[in-house]
Amino acid sequence: MNVKKFPLLFLIVLIVGQSICLPVSANTTPAIGEWLDENLADYSALYKELHATPELSFEEEKTAAKMAATVRGFGFEVTEHIGGHGVVAVLKNGNGPTLLLRADMDALPVAEETGLPYASQVRTTDQRGVTVGVMHACGHDMHLTVLLATLDYLATHRDLWQGTLVAIFQPAEERGAGAKAMIADGLLTKFPRPEFALALHVAAERPAGKLGIGSGYTQANVDSVDITIRGRGGHGAWPHQTIDPVVIAAKLVLDLQTIVSREIKPTEPVVITVGSIHGGTKHNIIPDECKLQLTVRTYSDETRAQVADSIRRKALAAAESAGAPEPIVEQSEGTPALFNDPDLTARLRPVLHDSLGEDNVEVMEPTMGGEDFGRYGRAGVPIQMMSLGTVDQERLDEYKANGSVPSLHSAKYYPTINPSLRTGVTTLTSAVEDLLPPRN
Repeated sequence: MNVKKFPLLFLIVLIVGQSICLPVSANTTPAIGEWLDENLADYSALYKELHATPELSFEEEKTAAKMAATVRGFGFEVTEHIGGHGVVAVLKNGNGPTLLLRADMDALPVAEETGLPYASQVRTTDQRGVTVGVMHACGHDMHLTVLLATLDYLATHRDLWQGTLVAIFQPAEERGAGAKAMIADGLLTKFPRPEFALALHVAAERPAGKLGIGSGYTQANVDSVDITIRGRGGHGAWPHQTIDPVVIAAKLVLDLQTIVSREIKPTEPVVITVGSIHGGTKHNIIPDECKLQLTVRTYSDETRAQVADSIRRKALAAAESAGAPEPIVEQSEGTPALFNDPDLTARLRPVLHDSLGEDNVEVMEPTMGGEDFGRYGRAGVPIQMMSLGTVDQERLDEYKANGSVPSLHSAKYYPTINPSLRTGVTTLTSAVEDLLPPRN
């Protein structure tokens, strides 16, 4: 071609040719739905692997190592052993806000009864020296898989967001200790301090594909109380020569319920459950002591303190009424109520309507369950924990027809994998893109 004769034509050909050879712009990367279509099978397999290899609270060594290695491969800067087996992963992507995403790692001492081909066969010895089964009966394996998939997507689609991601893999949530330990070990001072923090928690009764989001208090204060009633043992045929701690304990179980019914304002939610009572070894022996284990659920700090004082008073009174020694009352494993930041809720709700469909976003009602994610809110970070539906509607209908739905912590609970993963990853990625928007 004679370039001098056709200069304009040559310029057009040159521009067109360059445009054809240019790499595809980052802005044309597939949407999250297309990315999930391509990657969901791999993350489904990862979920099954995590489900089959659970570890109890404070023992999450292998799980933590896997999380660290995986996110390090995504390009995150990873720090291990924060607050025990906690893992912190940081990815900086230009100037902008800092957002924390959290998943918990620990499983429960439950022998699995789902019959799944990838069911946990793990058995271990607990702190009492008793052999127990181990199962992800509270869905922490789903939390981990959703977060890993989300981080994978965000690390490879950095044009969609700008700022700093702090992802944490937290130990010991089931013991109410992991968040406290990570904060005490410098989570909010050694690493970029987040302007927001998000987490998901599986729900056993919410259909897969649906998400719950709530404002204000949605999870309760949780306190564990151990009471040892002390008596004077002897022969069951001569009770007048003893002080029977079992009878005192039986009286106390009923007395404790009057705290809720007669001492607390009726509009203030409180639950006092005696989950364990143990005393004695044989039919005709009155034991020296009887032990009770309580879980106590409240919302306000004032009510929490009032209930703690009332439990101690009731235990002392029950013992004194029988002439027994003063009982031992110990409170442990406290978890504060979880308060979802109303402004953050209001900001995210329309975003989730757009990404999931308005019909798939439900109002999350407050429950008396507990979650130590609330500690990050108590530390001054606006938080939002959302409720991820995990059981397909057909299975839910079958459960209900047979009388009940297996709850979280049940040996029979398990998520329907793919719709749960798809909804969870879509939720977190759309929230990140809103809270960490790219700047023009």
